[in-house]
Amino acid sequence: MPHPHRELYHAFIDQGLDTWLARLPEQLARGLDRNRHGDLPAWEKAVAKLPALPSERRVDLNSDTVTVDIDLTDSQKRQCFNLLRKLAPWRKGPFQLGGIHIDTEWRSDWKWQRVAPHLAPLEYRKVLDVGGGSGYHAWRMAGAGAAFVLVIDPSPRFYWQFQAVRHFVGEADSGRTQFLPVGIEDVPENLGFFDTVFSMGVLYHRPAPLEHLQQLKAALAPCGELVLETLVVEGDEQTVFMPGERYAAMPNVYFLPSSKALCHWLERCGFTNVRVVDEAATTLDEQRSTDWMTYQSLADFLDPDDRTRTIEGYPAPRRAVILANKPG
Repeated sequence: MPHPHRELYHAFIDQGLDTWLARLPEQLARGLDRNRHGDLPAWEKAVAKLPALPSERRVDLNSDTVTVDIDLTDSQKRQCFNLLRKLAPWRKGPFQLGGIHIDTEWRSDWKWQRVAPHLAPLEYRKVLDVGGGSGYHAWRMAGAGAAFVLVIDPSPRFYWQFQAVRHFVGEADSGRTQFLPVGIEDVPENLGFFDTVFSMGVLYHRPAPLEHLQQLKAALAPCGELVLETLVVEGDEQTVFMPGERYAAMPNVYFLPSSKALCHWLERCGFTNVRVVDEAATTLDEQRSTDWMTYQSLADFLDPDDRTRTIEGYPAPRRAVILANKPG
C-alpha cells in the first residue's frame, strides 16, 4: 500500500470505520485520477520532490499561522519554496513551513477566531471537515486536541497541498489528521460517527441545500455538533436570495438565505439548539490576492463605486456561522 495512503487506511482501521474502509480504494482512485485534472501529475511530483527533512522540528498547530520550525539549508529552503509554489494558488491558510511564509488568499485564522470560542471543546472528539480545502482548519482542530480529523474535499490540488504540509508536520499530530479527496455524497449513508462536523463555505454551492444539511446530520453521532458557515443575506426567516449565473464572479452559487431562514431550515431538518454565533460582511483584508494567490480576489468582484454590492449588483458577501446539534 503506497505512501501516503497507508496512514489513511490505518486511521480508518483504528477508528473502526470498517464500512467506509472497503470503499477507500475506489474513492482514492477516482479522486486522484490523473485524467480528472491535467496538472495533477505535476502536483504529485512536486510533493514527491520535497527533500527529506530533519527529524528535529517544532510544530505549532494551535496558533494563527500553522507553523513548522525546522532547520533547512539555503539550498533546501530554495527547493521547498519552488516546489510549494508549484501547488499555487494557495487559498486557505496561513502557513509557515521551514521559514517559508505562505500568505494565502484567505486569512482563515480570522474565521477560526470567530468560530472557535463557540465550539463544544474539540479535545478527544472525532471531527469531519467538509470542503476543508488545503486543510488549514483541520490542522487547527488537531491543535485543539481532536482525536481524529478527516478532511474531505474533491479537489486534487487541495489534496496535494495538504500532503505538502503533512511532509513538514511529520508525525507531530500522531497521524490524527487525514485527507480524503471526495465530497459529502461519498460519505457512507447514516454513518452517525463524528462528534463534530464542519461545513464552511459549501452550502451555497449546493443546488439542494436541505439535502446537504441532511447529509451532514447523517454523518454526525447522536448529540453531535454541526458547525455551518455560509453566505447569507439580511432579512427575516422567509428571505432567500437566488442570484443569476454568477455571484461575485463565482459560478454555481445557488441559495443565499438569511441567517433566520437558515435556522428555520436546520430546525426543519431535525436539528436542535440552533443558534447564530457570528454574522459579518467579508472584508477586503480577509480575502485578497497575494504572492501565493495571484489571481483576482474579492476586491475585483465588488462594484468599484459601491463596495456594498457585487459587480453584478447583488449584496456584497456576508457570512454567518450557525451551530446546531443532532438529537440524542
